[in-house]
Amino acid sequence: MKTNVGSTDKIIRIAAAVVFSVLFFTGTVTGTLGIVLLVAGGILLATSLISFCPLYALFGMNTCPRK
Repeated sequence: MKTNVGSTDKIIRIAAAVVFSVLFFTGTVTGTLGIVLLVAGGILLATSLISFCPLYALFGMNTCPRK
């Protein structure tokens, strides 16, 4: 896999994942929406850790600095 997630994008994804997790685990967002946010946060965290986003690849996007 070729990396397509830059460092700024990683920080934003990790921050969003933390916010989604806090909202779910504090009980602010519950039910189906809470579970959807938790799953979305997990996906954001995973894509930031592996530096690859399948949707970016599908649409030909790349936020990594050019080499």
